[in-house]
Amino acid sequence: MDLITVDTPDGTAQAHVATPPAGTGPGVLLFMDAIGLRPQIVAMAERIASWGYVVLSPNVFYRDGDVDTLMPTVDLREPGARDEFFSGVGPRMAALTTERAAGDIAAYHSALLALDAVVGDRVGTVGYCMGARLVTRYAGQFPDNVVAAAGFHGGGLVTDDADSPHLSLATARARFVYGHADNDGSMGPDAVAALGSALADAGLTATNEIYPDAPHGYSMADTSMYQEAGAERSFAELRALFADTLG
Repeated sequence: MDLITVDTPDGTAQAHVATPPAGTGPGVLLFMDAIGLRPQIVAMAERIASWGYVVLSPNVFYRDGDVDTLMPTVDLREPGARDEFFSGVGPRMAALTTERAAGDIAAYHSALLALDAVVGDRVGTVGYCMGARLVTRYAGQFPDNVVAAAGFHGGGLVTDDADSPHLSLATARARFVYGHADNDGSMGPDAVAALGSALADAGLTATNEIYPDAPHGYSMADTSMYQEAGAERSFAELRALFADTLG
């Protein structure tokens, strides 16, 4: 896995860059799921890049270790392996506070725009699992640049906290696509409805739907939660979103 480094307020983050066949294109910032930056994320980034975009995928858990250190060492498709791996992920997610995320996002944004292959300053973003929260914050933090934002099987997008991710929508201008997992305890129907209300209140064009029978993590082909129908739907909706907004 070829990686670059991104200087952040708290250190250095590794990141993968996927480039399109033409060599240049609009920029896309991809936020990984809680499992981490690994071959599955790279494969997804390369697929998006094949549509004509330059995709930067940072290791958002860089404070906890480099990519090799944090990468799963077991097959997460095996029974119980995914659940066992996630037992150690909670502290990493908790450590990525809103304040830290804001500084990191600014660094990733600057790094994306600084890539020689990136054309223009209108960008898209996509995130999975906890990455959907970062997508939402990114769109609100850089409304003049982020024109397309998508989050798939996101968790915790709506909370009672004063810094809940969905509150970032008030300052966003992007077009949004959210594809929620069905029967997801981290993003139930009431939370999906509240997210829809926040999108509407902000006057944003958005799709905010629950994918039938799709479990949390449905897009990750290297885990036991993979569901082809949900994964392919997410890619189709993402490609249409980027085509309409980034060209």
